[in-house]
Amino acid sequence: MAKMLDGMEALLRGEVPPPAAATLLGMRLASFAAGEALVGESYTTVEMKINFLRAVRTGRIAARTRVKNAGRTLGLIECDVLDAGDTLIAHAVSTCMILRPAPADGR
Repeated sequence: MAKMLDGMEALLRGEVPPPAAATLLGMRLASFAAGEALVGESYTTVEMKINFLRAVRTGRIAARTRVKNAGRTLGLIECDVLDAGDTLIAHAVSTCMILRPAPADGR
């Protein structure tokens, strides 16, 4: 599934500092987890890694996000950022921990 990322063109041209880029990619991973991958589950990010591979000079970019693995406790989500020619611009991976309430003992 590809979604357009508003404002990412300037970001990946180097006009926005890397911490802001990480925040925007983190938000995409989190929105995918909450809205598509882990619907109805509470979760938190355990780890996030981003590789910035090249700058975007012109045109639109898209994010393709997918669940790489979903277990009982941990989920692994990947996001590729591609330019208009489908060239890989950045790659992000996030590990999410699914938070479930502890069972009540003896109740």
